[in-house]
Amino acid sequence: MINPQLRKPSEKSLLKFLDVQRGLDFTYPGVGATAPGGEFPAGYAVDRTSIALGNGREVFAAARRGIEAWSQFDLGWCEAWPRSTPFRPGEVVAVAARSMGMWWACAARIVYVVDETSGQGDAEAMKFGFAYGTLPGHVERGEELFLVEWSRATDAVAYRILAFSRPRHPLARLGRPLVRRLQRRFREDSAAAMLRWVQHAGSALRA
Repeated sequence: MINPQLRKPSEKSLLKFLDVQRGLDFTYPGVGATAPGGEFPAGYAVDRTSIALGNGREVFAAARRGIEAWSQFDLGWCEAWPRSTPFRPGEVVAVAARSMGMWWACAARIVYVVDETSGQGDAEAMKFGFAYGTLPGHVERGEELFLVEWSRATDAVAYRILAFSRPRHPLARLGRPLVRRLQRRFREDSAAAMLRWVQHAGSALRA
């Protein structure tokens, strides 16, 4: 974790931060447990969020582009960096967020990518997304999955978040109720950001 500061971390400081984190290990057991059939480690809080984005292939395509653009982090008070991070296992990303009047930056590594969009995999749905897990430069321990899914049976497109976590940094342990509220706010705001992205994409297509 970059020490909390009044100003948003600069790109230079985030680059140095990720250079260090890139060579470090995950900080939690059960790496990959957010995947189907995974078993969450004991003692971790599990959170799920889902929002309907609309219906049809075009909505799913727009939602996929949103994930690829990291738009689910476009929250004003939170963002992912760098936005050019490739979607493949092993890539590291920093999440900078403002809380209690300070900016905090935490590091995570992509664990796996879901890309069931070419007719393979689950025949009942098309899916796209990824999961990342915490590194030592993070106030929490755990993993989070961001997924968009188009059900062929219902034509509905949904955005889902699945996460398990527990505090790692002493401040996160002491302020656990505040951290939990912040996590809930992130999931709700992230869902709203994806819905805005898809609605904007739809408006652009109709224009």
